[in-house]
Amino acid sequence: MDFPFDALRRWPDVEAPDLVAVDAADRLLLDVSHEARRDAAPDDVVVIGDAFGALTLASAQPGWSLRVHQDSLLGERALVANAEALEMSGVFRSLPLSAELVRDARVVLLRLPRSLDALDDIAGLIARHAGPDVRVFAGGRIKHMTLAMNDVLRRYFGRVDVSPARQKSRVLIAAEPHDGRDPEPKRARVGDLEVCAFGGVFAGASLDIGTRFLLENLPNEIPDDALVVDLACGNGVVGVTIARRHPRLRVHASDVSAAAVASARVTAAANGVADRVEVVQDAGLSSLPDGVADLIALNPPFHTGAAVHERLAHGLFADAARVLAPGGELWTVWNSHLRHRSALDRLVGPTRQVARNAKFTVTVSRSD
Repeated sequence: MDFPFDALRRWPDVEAPDLVAVDAADRLLLDVSHEARRDAAPDDVVVIGDAFGALTLASAQPGWSLRVHQDSLLGERALVANAEALEMSGVFRSLPLSAELVRDARVVLLRLPRSLDALDDIAGLIARHAGPDVRVFAGGRIKHMTLAMNDVLRRYFGRVDVSPARQKSRVLIAAEPHDGRDPEPKRARVGDLEVCAFGGVFAGASLDIGTRFLLENLPNEIPDDALVVDLACGNGVVGVTIARRHPRLRVHASDVSAAAVASARVTAAANGVADRVEVVQDAGLSSLPDGVADLIALNPPFHTGAAVHERLAHGLFADAARVLAPGGELWTVWNSHLRHRSALDRLVGPTRQVARNAKFTVTVSRSD
């Protein structure tokens, strides 16, 4: 029986006519790995980077409990929702990117991340902890693949083969693991700050120019009893910088990405503020009640996967508006060409420009 791919949804991630829940790379990965999965036991198969559940649910059999890792919390929730809709709940278990995820695995389906550092973390982990006969089927859209991905896999595997292309997609097949390693964050000094980041986190172990511009324009005076939020925190630089500038403040930082959350926690610890910077994995600010934040800082992402979509930022603006206390402020930096000002006025409250340079705009929106 053919798997009902058309029944899969992206929800609760952004849904739009031009955004899909399953693509040609997912289908090619499943086809190329078919024989390996057919001959494998339930505990032999691992899925990493499944966007919305196509790889997991098309691979699973009744009674299985596939090990799965998705960096995005929205991806995890979409997988759960799709499994419930297809009456397939219980055929997988979500795990962090850790030894337990890949230990003794014989078949790994990997949706290639766009970041080489993220691929390096994943490949090293598989090579160290999977079975000696493991085969890794790593697939993606050709436009997002580079020859450097082959080089990363060859760093940890003695053999890397390449499938024929189909519908602008391709699969790399890695075998013969060696010299594996557990993921470690990269570290760099940025002024007097130590920035830490695992692979795949926006800007890595650095301070991107948009975030730098936001930090240069944040208010100097913040009451000691204020609750400050670093929304879409990435490597944690904004929340950690605010905590260091204001030694009595408490900061709540959140990100949808597991790698970002791990990075922000390490950055907070490295700079001596882990006791005042709480970092959680969250889709927006769902873990916070209404009307509790005095200041929210946001450098909003505008990519969902490989696609650019304004609804991602607009959803964060609306969530910030819900969490802000009356008179609270959302400080946002954004690429000027995106023209978020009208959306901020509508979703949060009166918005004024604080600073603007050749590329970025910083605004402050006040909650009514």
